[in-house]
Amino acid sequence: MTGFGKATGEVNLKKITVEIKSLNSKQADIFLRMPSLYKDKELSLRSLINQNLERGKIDFNLYVELSTEQSSLNINVDLFKKYYADLSAIAADLGEKNKVDLISIITKMPDIMKSERMELDENEWLKINEIIEDALHHLNVFRTDEGKTLFDELFLRISNIEILLKKVDQYEQVRIETVKERILTNLAETIGKDTINKDRFEQELIYYLEKYDVSEEKTRLNAHLNYFKETMNSTQSEGKKLGFITQEIGREINTLGSKANHADLQKIVVEMKDELEKIKEQVLNIL
Repeated sequence: MTGFGKATGEVNLKKITVEIKSLNSKQADIFLRMPSLYKDKELSLRSLINQNLERGKIDFNLYVELSTEQSSLNINVDLFKKYYADLSAIAADLGEKNKVDLISIITKMPDIMKSERMELDENEWLKINEIIEDALHHLNVFRTDEGKTLFDELFLRISNIEILLKKVDQYEQVRIETVKERILTNLAETIGKDTINKDRFEQELIYYLEKYDVSEEKTRLNAHLNYFKETMNSTQSEGKKLGFITQEIGREINTLGSKANHADLQKIVVEMKDELEKIKEQVLNIL
């Protein structure tokens, strides 16, 4: 969702500059800064930004540089003359006529500088709107380029988890032998090796093998990984869905870790979690 777009143009002797910046956010948080002349267009502008950017913390800035011909700040000549006449008369009465800078004083008096509020020209706004759309286009191009890099990064992380998942298989037989040896040792120490009931031993072994079996977790984890990759290839905005899939991947990895009962398998789980954390960080950048 991060991006930056900028566009400039000249409209009615005004230099218009539009800058738009977006950062990660769960919804569209739009902050507008523009001259009061265009405030009437705020709702339509928000709608335009929302349609183009969908989500993100969005800062919109519209700057206007006026030429001298377009300056709307003027001196209130009539009021200036009145102030000058009144102050000159007072100064003469006080004998201070040549000792006071009346011009400097009058320029600081209330309402000497008047601003004539201009009415918004709809044709002008249409041209400004084109500049805004151009800035939005540049921002989306920025996002698209970032998205391509992000796609490669996510695909790499998911592939790494798939590779790690395949390594789990090599420890399955070792885990069975470890559990079997542990049960035999415990029974031998408790009741003696010669008095072990083979049927009871097999029941205990089956119980622990079922308890530590991770075949379902592997199947579900593999399905989630495939679904993640399918969703990445969607033409729609699927950031939230990828976030949900990431949560499911995390649950299966955690369950796999709780059932591991093997040091090397625990290391694999830790590596999976490390890859998953990197995925979670990047998913926040997706619409």
